Amino acid sequence: MTSSAPAYGWNKVLTLDACRNIIGGSPQALRDAIGRGADLRIYSEFRHKEHIDTKSNNHELVQETMDMRATYLVDGRWCGGILTLRQPIDLPHGFGPRPSLSLFMYNEDGQQAIARPHLDGPPASGTRGPSAGADHSDMPKYHEVDSWDGDTNAPSSNFVYAFETLRYYVRDDWQLMLHHSATGEVISGSHKAVADAFARGVEWKLGISGLCSDLIPSDQPAVPHAVFIQAGSCYLYTQQELLIAASHPVARVRPAIPLRYASGNWDYAWLAARTDGHVAKLIYDPYTLGTTRSSGQHEIRWFCR
Repeated sequence: MTSSAPAYGWNKVLTLDACRNIIGGSPQALRDAIGRGADLRIYSEFRHKEHIDTKSNNHELVQETMDMRATYLVDGRWCGGILTLRQPIDLPHGFGPRPSLSLFMYNEDGQQAIARPHLDGPPASGTRGPSAGADHSDMPKYHEVDSWDGDTNAPSSNFVYAFETLRYYVRDDWQLMLHHSATGEVISGSHKAVADAFARGVEWKLGISGLCSDLIPSDQPAVPHAVFIQAGSCYLYTQQELLIAASHPVARVRPAIPLRYASGNWDYAWLAARTDGHVAKLIYDPYTLGTTRSSGQHEIRWFCR
């Protein structure tokens, strides 16, 4: 098997070296796959002593793969992915000291970020805004760009860690069944194709345009974008030709090039989407862990496999 051939359904479409130079594939191939609803996994390599425990004598090479359950395509010319379900891991023992969500973000050029809403007690209510960066002098490959909300329940930062390599793998086997406008008019595909697929017990994935537009300040221009997330429970109203899908949780972030975390520009949500364009949002505020409910009309692409 050649290095470019699919392995177990996963195909390598982009490779970066430790300096984030492209040494294989292309960002456009990655963007095209994300736009087709492809799943994304990112492979990296690092030394245990350099990345996990700098006081250790263990210089072993560690390989990691990560599932980017939420993927973003911004203005058709930039993409990235976010881990949505990860708890902090303390290698090789188990979990980290504080339960939280580790919402790691990777851009197509290797720029990284982390947002961490804590889940282990009453939310801290410190001052929001820029924070003093942590001391990473013992990790020379870790380069923090900025840090936010360090005294709150939802600290975040943007950084680059110089992994030995970054490889972007996609599983590109979703089929587009229906693409409709924000008001439900069919652009391509059909409701019959949706019904036929549903009867076969397929799984569903949504590509929702403009999902994070409400995170853009009113005095700034809109940024075209689509967010892709799998669905869990799905319901087909057979006479109305209405498919309703409850999504997996999605980390929402203000669309930008590159994608990055900052104070107040992200949250965590569940969605209930319909094939008439209506999307209901149950949104968790990461600072307070309180919820709000909202809804809107969105252009959606419905994929199945």
